[in-house]
Amino acid sequence: MRAKILRLGLLLGCLTWPGMAPPDARAAEGTLAARLEAVTGRPEFRTAHWGLLVTDQATGAVLYERNADELFAPASTTKLFSVAAALDALGAEHRFETTVYRQGEITADGELRGDLILLAGGDPTLGGRTDAAGKIAFHDVDHIYANGGACHELTAPDPLAGLNELARQVAASGIRRVTGEVAVDDRLFEKSPSSGSGPALVTPVMVNDNLVDFLVRPGSGPLATVDWRPQSAAVRVDAHVTLGAAGGKARIEITSPGPGRFVVRGEFPADGEPLVRVAEMEDSAAFARALFIEALARAGVGVTASALGENPAAVLRRAGEKYPVDRRVARFTSPPFAEEAKLILKVSHNLHASELPLLLAVRHGQRTLAEGLHWEHEFLARAGVDVAAISFGGGAGGSASDFTTPRATVQLLRYMGTRPDFAVYEAALPRLGVDGTLAKVVATNSPARDHVRAKTGTLVRENTLNGNLLLTSKALAGYLTTAQGRRLIVALVVNNVHLAKDEEVAKVGATLGRLCEIIHEAP
Repeated sequence: MRAKILRLGLLLGCLTWPGMAPPDARAAEGTLAARLEAVTGRPEFRTAHWGLLVTDQATGAVLYERNADELFAPASTTKLFSVAAALDALGAEHRFETTVYRQGEITADGELRGDLILLAGGDPTLGGRTDAAGKIAFHDVDHIYANGGACHELTAPDPLAGLNELARQVAASGIRRVTGEVAVDDRLFEKSPSSGSGPALVTPVMVNDNLVDFLVRPGSGPLATVDWRPQSAAVRVDAHVTLGAAGGKARIEITSPGPGRFVVRGEFPADGEPLVRVAEMEDSAAFARALFIEALARAGVGVTASALGENPAAVLRRAGEKYPVDRRVARFTSPPFAEEAKLILKVSHNLHASELPLLLAVRHGQRTLAEGLHWEHEFLARAGVDVAAISFGGGAGGSASDFTTPRATVQLLRYMGTRPDFAVYEAALPRLGVDGTLAKVVATNSPARDHVRAKTGTLVRENTLNGNLLLTSKALAGYLTTAQGRRLIVALVVNNVHLAKDEEVAKVGATLGRLCEIIHEAP
C-alpha cells in the first residue's frame, strides 16, 4: 500500500517516510536531505507521493533516495526508455527511406501506363521539418499540443517538402503522365493508438503529423484571419472567427462534419498574438496520397486519378512481396535518427515516441506494438535495468499501464552513459532553462541553468467529482552537473497532486526545477 506523505514543516524531527534514511543517516548527508524535504513537504503536496533518487554518475553512490523502489507513473520520462531502445536498435545514423515505384511501362513520350506506388518507410517527419542545415526544426512547444493553448508558432520548413522532392524525382525519371492509379503502401507496421495527447493514431506514413495546422491572427476587418496548412483539395475549411475586444481571450472551436472538412468558429481578441490550433486527418494514407498527387502536378506530372479518392489498396503488391528495385523512380532519405531522437525528447513528441516500439518490431521483421515492446524489454534487460520494476503499454508515457521506479530510471541513465553514442542521447535531452520542455522551468539567472539535461513528464487527469484536476504525474530524470563539477544522475517524480487549475501544473514543474537547483548546490 502506498504510504501517505506527511507534512515535513510540522513533523520533520519526529517522523520518517518509507524509503527515507533514518535520522542518523540523514545527518551524514549534510543539508541536502533537509533542503529537499522542505520543498517536497509543502502543504500542496499533502496527498502526493514522491519518488527521488540522486546518484553519482561515475560510481553509482547514492546521495539521496526516497521511495526509489516503488512504482510511479512516469509520464513522458517513459520516452527515455523508448528512445534508448530505438537508438540501440537503429543507430544514431539510421535514416528512414520513403520510395516510389512504378507498375507499368513508360512510353517514349513519358506516359506511365500503370500505377505509381509510394511505399511508406516509417519516416515520422517526411522532410516536413528539415531545415537548410539538414536538422529537424522544433519549437519548445510543438504544434501537436496546440489545442492545449500554448502554441503560437509553427516551424519554418514546408511540411510538404518530402513529397515535393519525391514528385521532382518522379518527373526526372521521365514520367510526364500517369494513366493508372496513385497509391500509398502503408503496411510497414500495424496502425496503433498513440499514448498521450496529440494525434491519436500512429501510422507508417505521416505528413505534418497527420494534422492540418490553423493559424489565427487579427484581421483588418470584423473577422480574424484564419490560414491553414497544408493547402489541399482534400482539406475544405469554413472559417468565421469574429474579432473581439482587445485584451480578451481567444475562443476557437474546430469541428469536423466529415473527413477532411473543418468548421472554424469563435472569437479572437483584436490585439491577440497569432495562435495555432490543429485538427487530425483520420485517414493518413488517403491524406498522403492526395498531397502526393498535388505535388506531382506541381512537378509537371499529370495524373488521371482524382486526389479526392480513397487510397486504392487493391493495386498494391501482395503483403510481404517486395517492389522491384529496377522499378524505383524516387527515393527520399530522412535526416539521421539522432535528429529524430532530439525532436522526441526536446518537445516530448507523443506521436513519434509512440512509433518507436513499432519501429523496433519492424527491425525484427514484425509489425505490432506488443512485439516491439518485447524487443524493448530485451534491450532493457541487456542494459542491466530491473525490468521487473517496469510496466509499459506504449512508447510515449500516456498509457494507463505505464509505471516504473526511480531506481530503474537511474539504471537506464547510468547504462546509457557508458555507451559510445551517449553524446547523442544526452544532446537530445532538454536543457534546464534553455530549451524544450525545460526552457521555462527556472529563472534565467538560476545557478542551475544549463547544468541539467533531463526529460520531463506531465500527466493530468480531470477530477470530475471535485471539478478540478489531478496531476497524476510530474517527473524529471536525467543528468545534472553540480556547482563543484560533479556529474550526477537524478530521477524525480511526484504522483497525485490535486490542482485547482491548469496554471498550477507549471508551478509543480518549477518545484522540480527548484529541487534541481538544490541538488546543483550540493557538495
